[in-house]
Amino acid sequence: MGQYFPGDSVIHRMDPRTKILGLVIYIVALFTAKSYASYGLMLLVLALVIRLSTLRLKMLLKGMKPLLLVIIFTAFLNLFFTEGEHVVFQVWKLRLTIEGVRTAGFMLARLVMLIMGSFLMTYTTPPMALTDGMERLLNPLKKIKFPVHEFAMMMSIALRFIPTLVEETDKIMSAQKARGADFETGSLMQRGKALIPVLVPLFISAFRRADELAVAMESRCYHGGQGRTRMNVLVMQRRDKLGLLFCLLVLAATIALAVFGL
Repeated sequence: MGQYFPGDSVIHRMDPRTKILGLVIYIVALFTAKSYASYGLMLLVLALVIRLSTLRLKMLLKGMKPLLLVIIFTAFLNLFFTEGEHVVFQVWKLRLTIEGVRTAGFMLARLVMLIMGSFLMTYTTPPMALTDGMERLLNPLKKIKFPVHEFAMMMSIALRFIPTLVEETDKIMSAQKARGADFETGSLMQRGKALIPVLVPLFISAFRRADELAVAMESRCYHGGQGRTRMNVLVMQRRDKLGLLFCLLVLAATIALAVFGL
């Protein structure tokens, strides 16, 4: 999660601004979708982008493992706590309805496609390119003294450290298991207590890495965005304009399907 995989596909060569705007439009279209046809369209678009990126579907699904619990919990809430007229069965306060199944299915599909779309952007875009693209898109906010460069750099560093922290967590958990720690059995409270020996060294490692990064940036005379120049200037190509046009057409189609109830 958050890693960049080098490549020479059409998606890899696109301007980072195109990918950021395309992801935003795709998310808006996902939340606009109301029917099976619109969700089918969203799935078709996602499959097309995955194909153009030359990334393996297995790689994207593997990246979703840390978020699997959140996805299942969200689907469970929508499944049993959605009001509806057609009740399948009811146990205590848990009521399963046809409307709940439909809502849970749509929510599950929406979350999975949203996460996979976000992964596609980070997998095909270098962190520094994401920083430059985000900074260029937020440039108008400089007129109100918003620290655009610092915000973009902070977001880029956060994305860069996600895979590092995940790898560090795996190492700490493996070391604790080798010492006899048990993270898989017992009650929820016992599992939570068992994670304390993992969280403490993880936070210490995160603060140490942050301090080392700050020292490295200061030693290179980094002082924010003032007076900075870029070695690679971002320029929109024809493929970027076509990509944005395609995203807007998908959004328009989704809105049309929602308006006409298709």
